[in-house]
Amino acid sequence: MNKPLASILVRARNDEALIARTLEGIFSQKVDFEYEVVVCDDASTDHTREIASRYPVRFFERPSGPYKPGRTLNALVSDAKGDIVVFNNSDAVPLDDCWLAELTRPLLSDPDAQVFAFANQLPRADAQALVRKDSERAFGDGSVQSTWRFFFSLASSATWRKLLVETPFDEAIQYSEDVEWTWRNSRRAANPVRIVYCPAAHVEHSHNYTLRELAKRFRGEGAADSVIFGDRPSLWREILGAGVETLRDWSYLASRPKAWAEAPAAPVRRLVQRLSHWRGAKESQKGSVQ
Repeated sequence: MNKPLASILVRARNDEALIARTLEGIFSQKVDFEYEVVVCDDASTDHTREIASRYPVRFFERPSGPYKPGRTLNALVSDAKGDIVVFNNSDAVPLDDCWLAELTRPLLSDPDAQVFAFANQLPRADAQALVRKDSERAFGDGSVQSTWRFFFSLASSATWRKLLVETPFDEAIQYSEDVEWTWRNSRRAANPVRIVYCPAAHVEHSHNYTLRELAKRFRGEGAADSVIFGDRPSLWREILGAGVETLRDWSYLASRPKAWAEAPAAPVRRLVQRLSHWRGAKESQKGSVQ
């Protein structure tokens, strides 16, 4: 086949501290195909758009009205000119010049394969110890995530545009639209999409969430998980999960004396996560989640 064109779609909102590094990383890639970079700025109130305009990017205005991730993603895909779509958040910083080659390798090695690949997200230098621990378990060499029921992250990922045109993102779901798409299409009877983790495709991406931010995120994910997987919410399962994860946290911190100060907060953070997840699942069943 002829060399494909890739469209790198960068969603941004108030990322003035990171977007320059992200775009520098994107434009430094060593690949043997052409790519365009499209920035979708979601009404940033800082200098994100101004900084992005210093680079040879094309701007795309997201659909008007309340933000729905699936609707924005579908509009971006429809507008993209490439055969390959690469999603890369404005705060996901490529860490070397082979990120794009590694991320697209599963697609280009078999152009007829139905593949959705995702990158290895490494924590930032300022990441809290427990954020670092969670990131290492979720990504790393992939050995832990392979034991989970399902795992995927759109933050830095790539697939063929035709797949996304034929089967768009769900525009009703507010969280985990990436998990919903990949779960649904990896389980379809005909030509299922294969999800591929690319541990050598490195981006820097992590968040030191406050308790309030954790609660909001996990409430949303709980609502989404109820829809995607059909799980019935269980308070006791969530409490048990918080306890197990706290033990993992303390074990991780035990060999890192400089991070011992995080130990007392570990059970609080895990309970906030798990109880918020349970609340979101309950509200989703009642149709009241926001």
